[in-house]
Amino acid sequence: MNNVKQTFSIKDLENLCGVKAHTIRIWEKRYNLLSPNRTDTNIRTYNLKSLQKLLNVTYLVNSGYKISRISKLNEEEINEYVRSIVSDNSTKNQAINSFKISMLNYDLELFLGTYEQLEQKRNFRQIFTDVFIPLLKEIGLLWQTDTINPAHEHFITNLIKQKLLLNIEKLQYSMPTKKDKAFILFLPENEIHELGLLYANYEILLHGYKAVYLGPSIPLDSLPSMLSFHENIVFVSYFTIKPEKDNLSKYVQDFNEIVCAEKMSEFWMLGKQIMHLSKSTGSNHRYFESISALITDL
Repeated sequence: MNNVKQTFSIKDLENLCGVKAHTIRIWEKRYNLLSPNRTDTNIRTYNLKSLQKLLNVTYLVNSGYKISRISKLNEEEINEYVRSIVSDNSTKNQAINSFKISMLNYDLELFLGTYEQLEQKRNFRQIFTDVFIPLLKEIGLLWQTDTINPAHEHFITNLIKQKLLLNIEKLQYSMPTKKDKAFILFLPENEIHELGLLYANYEILLHGYKAVYLGPSIPLDSLPSMLSFHENIVFVSYFTIKPEKDNLSKYVQDFNEIVCAEKMSEFWMLGKQIMHLSKSTGSNHRYFESISALITDL
């Protein structure tokens, strides 16, 4: 495929594999582990096969194998050692590596196969919290360092979103078992990063509550009509990039003036932007540093 990234710098390998560039150079010189190509200016470049090998070598090193021992194995033997390690933690780490390779190759088959293997040992909540959340954090760092491009990020996040939607749909067939409150989930205008809010929706449904998911970019003036949905409404939103930090306090104030003009409702907020908020903006406001913190209050 022409759009697959085929060449990587040593910095890319450092970001993708979690091994310092200095260590990679030592492994090359001392153990002949990788054979990089060189540009006209003598800069190392690596192909996808080298990346895959280094991911597997790193995996074995993290599993307790000595690099001196690994260096004596051929690639098939390295792959066999990786496959033979079947502990729960190793499955998690190998899955993350497989998903990263899937992302770099736009490899749908590898993504689906890796996910199916995880499903044999984990429920969806475990897959999301143990594998997808660490993977998404790594992807965010890889994007910030230009190791991957937006197409890579969108490819993998949309596949994760598909799995989220599928598991949310399964829960929606069950009748709510808790009726003391209901949840309305939405993102502010121009906020499109919805994986966190989608997972919050999954957990709310899993806990037996009724929920309405409105999705991205919802104007505040469209929310008051939702107050008739249930006697006790909790609004939930996830601030990743919007509102900007200088507009956050006004946004929360506008929520009370627009949405709660006639009836007060709780407003639960998550996302990295909330660190910029004063925690004394209203008695009906709740701030959660993570989805795990929100889950404990369900």
